[in-house]
Amino acid sequence: MNILSNFSNKEISFLTYIIVINIVTFVIFGVDKAKAKNGSSRISEAVFLILSLVGGASGALLGMVMFRHKTNKLLFTIGIPVLFLINQIVELLIVNMLR
Repeated sequence: MNILSNFSNKEISFLTYIIVINIVTFVIFGVDKAKAKNGSSRISEAVFLILSLVGGASGALLGMVMFRHKTNKLLFTIGIPVLFLINQIVELLIVNMLR
């Protein structure tokens, strides 16, 4: 039995978007942490926040913990968990609308 057969094309597209945006956000945290260690030019904090706002808050939260990055900044230690909660609520609403 194919597990994806239980979902509509819209639901699969939405799930794909959520997975991709979170992977991208997670990777960006890792890249910026590596750049911080090397002294290279950094990624703007606005990029992290925008990616988190548009669905990548799970990846951002995981990236913060795994890479120990941006954990001393109040904007991130409060903002990312708040965006995570908002993302979860919005994702549930969207999934319910797609059903």
